[in-house]
Parts: sequence; structure tokens; C-alpha cells
Amino acid sequence: MELQIKNLSKTYSNGVQALKDVTLTIPQGMFGLLGPNGAGKSSLMRTLATLQQADSGSAMLDDIDILNDKSKVRKILGYLPQEFGVYPKVSSYNMLNHIAALKGVSNKGERKDLVESLLNKTNLWHVRNKSLGTYSGGMKQRFGIAQALIGDPRLIIVDEPTAGLDPAERVRFHNLLSEIGENTIVILSTHIVEDISNLCNNMAIICLGEVVAKGNPAVLTEAVKGRVWKKAIEKVELENYQNEMQVISTHLKAGQTIIHVLNDNQPDASFEASPANLEDVYFAEITSRMETVTA
Repeated sequence: MELQIKNLSKTYSNGVQALKDVTLTIPQGMFGLLGPNGAGKSSLMRTLATLQQADSGSAMLDDIDILNDKSKVRKILGYLPQEFGVYPKVSSYNMLNHIAALKGVSNKGERKDLVESLLNKTNLWHVRNKSLGTYSGGMKQRFGIAQALIGDPRLIIVDEPTAGLDPAERVRFHNLLSEIGENTIVILSTHIVEDISNLCNNMAIICLGEVVAKGNPAVLTEAVKGRVWKKAIEKVELENYQNEMQVISTHLKAGQTIIHVLNDNQPDASFEASPANLEDVYFAEITSRMETVTA
């Protein structure tokens, strides 16, 4: 099973070009889509979820034309948007039962088995009769995944799923996504680098509507190995360093600003080598793209 996206473009009526010739090959398993807010991640997700039409390009899930056969796509699609509403007074059991009926699971016994299986898989069985309005943020996200799994989807899209979750809920959600990704294509769209590092074997970085890097996270990280340097500076010095070097990120620590610089050689003796990670790759690609646009 494979999703082939070729030269996908989308410009909104206000003139904003959200997607610019996006081309990606997404195999079965967890695929991470990383980018800052406004990068075009949600536009791509909404297009693949058949919620908006692209201006040009193609997207094929094996032999299914996503852009032109929306009804067929929706039968094998599970979608968890960044924000989704729930009926606050309805229990998760009754809501999933209702959604399953809408998706064509007409046999009452089959529907009962499906709902119970999903509630157990998402660790919601013990609160199945509680109203959704009483659920925590993490519980609502797990309910969102449960409804996305109805119909045994071949493609699952989750948009910023861990935003706002506490650390324990994030871990539980990560484990659930990893389990799901063993048998289907799961596209995880996020701006949280750690989520991609922990979950995905394949990924892409998108910025200003364009794919600026793609591949295996470890391979992408290897490309900047030995080229990342760090130094503690005073905040007032930051602008000077940004003018003279490729500062890819800054962090505040104990009242000082820690800068990470990308350079083939040690800039000077005051810098020390920093072990490269996916965050360095991400910031290097994003800052490079931003500098190109503003130059």
C-alpha cells in the first residue's frame, strides 16, 4: 500500500498559495509531516481528506484517485483534525455506535463488537457510559482516534494530535498511533519535532507550502552531524550573531541565550560542538527557506 502525491498545488481566494508542487511518496506505516504553523500542513491534510479541492496535481492511494473519487476515498479514510467537536451530553459508546451506523455497519451485533473493540483499544472502556463533555483533552483525542478507526481505514490522517496533552497522555497517544501504524498508512502532521523522532520512519518537512526535506529522520540528521555548534551569549548579542552566522535556533537557559549555529567548521574557539538531532535539521531547513524568501 502506497500513497503517491505529485505536484499538488493550492491557492486560496485571498491569494495565499498554501501548497506549491508538493510531491511525496508515503508508504505503509507512520509518516511524519513537520512544519511551523502556516506551513501548509493542514492544507495538505484537508486536501487528502477530501475536504477541499486542489488546483492541480494528483494524489493516488494505490489505484484510488483521491482528488476525483471522493466517495470511494471516504470509505477507507480515517481523519482526526486538529480541532473537532463532540456532543457533550452523549456517551462515547452511543456516539461511536451512531457513527458506525452512519458508516454502513448496519448489523447490530457487528456494530456492538466493533464499538466495544475500539473502546478497549483506545483505553476508554471504563468511561464508555460517561458523557463526552466530561472527558479530558487526552480522552477526547483517544475518542477521536476511535471514531477515525471505524470502517477499517487504509489511510489515517491525524493533524496536530498531541497539542495540549500532558506528558502521560502524549505517551499513551504515541503508543496507540504506533500500534495503528503497523497495518495502515498513518500521516502525522505536527510542529512537534519530538513526536516525529519517536514515531516515524519516514517524514517530510514543509515550509511556506513547499517540501524542503524528506526521508528517514536518522538519515536527515546524519547530514548535519558535525556541523552544529553551540554557544551561550547575552540576548543583546543575538542580532550580531544572526547577521554573521547561520543561527538555526535559540534557547533560553539560566538567563542566557544558547544559540545553535550551522557551519562546516568551528566558528571560533568560543563555540563547542553540539550533537546533531532532528530539531537541528528542522530549524536549519526552516531558517534557510525563510532567508531565501526574505533575501
